[in-house]
Amino acid sequence: MKINRFFAVPAVVLAAQFSWAQVKVDPKEKLDPIVKSFVDEINNSSQLENMAYELLDGIGPRLVGTPEMLAANEWSAAKLRSWGIESSLQQFGTWKGWQRGITHVDMTYPRVKSLAATQLAWSPATKKAVEAEVVVLPKVSTKAEFDAWLPSAKGKIVLIAQYQKIGRSDEQIKEFATPELYEKLKAEKEQASKDFRDYVKNIGYDNNTLPEALEKAGAAGIAISNWTGIMGANRIFGAKTSKIPMIDIEVEDYGMLYRMAENGAKPKIKVEAQSKILPDAKNFNTIGIIKGKEKPEEYVILSAHLDSWDGAQGATDNGTGTLTMLEAMRILKKYYPNNKRTIVVGLWGSEEQGLNGSRGFVADNPQIMKGTQAVFNQDNGTGRVINISGQGFVDSYSYIGKWLNGVPKTVRDQIKTDFPGMPGGGGSDHASFVASGVPGFSLSSLNWGYFGYTWHTTKDTYDKIVFDEVKNNVVLTAALAYMASEDPELTSRERRVMPQDDKGGTVQWPEAKEPRRDSKEYR
Repeated sequence: MKINRFFAVPAVVLAAQFSWAQVKVDPKEKLDPIVKSFVDEINNSSQLENMAYELLDGIGPRLVGTPEMLAANEWSAAKLRSWGIESSLQQFGTWKGWQRGITHVDMTYPRVKSLAATQLAWSPATKKAVEAEVVVLPKVSTKAEFDAWLPSAKGKIVLIAQYQKIGRSDEQIKEFATPELYEKLKAEKEQASKDFRDYVKNIGYDNNTLPEALEKAGAAGIAISNWTGIMGANRIFGAKTSKIPMIDIEVEDYGMLYRMAENGAKPKIKVEAQSKILPDAKNFNTIGIIKGKEKPEEYVILSAHLDSWDGAQGATDNGTGTLTMLEAMRILKKYYPNNKRTIVVGLWGSEEQGLNGSRGFVADNPQIMKGTQAVFNQDNGTGRVINISGQGFVDSYSYIGKWLNGVPKTVRDQIKTDFPGMPGGGGSDHASFVASGVPGFSLSSLNWGYFGYTWHTTKDTYDKIVFDEVKNNVVLTAALAYMASEDPELTSRERRVMPQDDKGGTVQWPEAKEPRRDSKEYR
């Protein structure tokens, strides 16, 4: 399938739509002229909206191992080159190749209804549509009883996720229920979740081994509903099967099928899940470099992961981080021509499978790590940055505080700091650097419903971006990079004395881990 890698959009249309988005600064504040130019550029000539359209609507989700991920690598490298920035794709491994096709799921008995469903990433395709009866897991309490039931799953599509009695968000229930009813429903929901966890534990399987056992028993397909608790939002991760389709069904339709099956209606669904198994694909990071004029062997790194899960467009995880770093590089190149240190942007691949791209960059570039002044990473959504931790570096208070003084007051006043803080052990790509003793900092954003609504969900789409907030983060990132580059001193890497844990031992600094270079052992 041919991928359209570069999309044009009438700039006038988007400018009209988003021209109101501004980073406001106090006119009385005496900003450094270069920082002032960053603010003026982002307010008057932002390319964020155009880039968001090209990346999110044009290329779409960027699952590792897919042609779309390669398209995103090529697109981002071309963007950097168009601004006069040296760019390249640096390979750090390979991954199983796959490309999503259409998912079409219909209930065909006892009545006809099209269902809201999505095949999971890397799901095997259906050579032809699979039509089968839907069944639920048996009411048993031991592995022996479950294993005795397994043969009856042959030829069936099995629902293996917890049934949700109420498909309303907790916030909505709290708003409208009486306090007594809210507490009752909350307790019932908590008990149901505990009962389901205990059930899975008692039958002796987990999220990986249960689909494998059903597939081995001859099931025709597996369906889950990975509901976030917010209406309409389901998380889409990877399939755990190798031959039969594994799909996610939205909570409303999943609940209907579950009740029908449980009440003996023997519902049938037809599943068409088109996808392509492709040869193993090379994994790349997109790297852009603006060479330093005075200290070229010292580095300021702008960091964001380019890959995503593919239930939607990967807009806030991590399209917004990618856009922030690209736009910051554009305006740094334009308004900071005599950068003292080398400024690098790293757009990492396969973050979602364990920080593999950034870990690969750390492992493969020891000389850059030796001379890195600071890494600024942004990942968690579209919101304005409101927190920066010192990540366990003793002197981070001194240099982060000094650099923040160069940021417009309206931007820095939103930010709470935590020094020296604790080193990040995972979660996003700054942790790859911190584990190796390199000062890496997460520019942590205001939530905007990130973890409940858009993180890895079917709703992580362009329309969830708040461009006012992203512009704020571009100004922050560019100003921090500028200040870090200009700083006469190389940052200290002295680590804090680590505290004791609950058992009386000493908390350890995170271990530097090797990246996963291929998908052979990935589950």
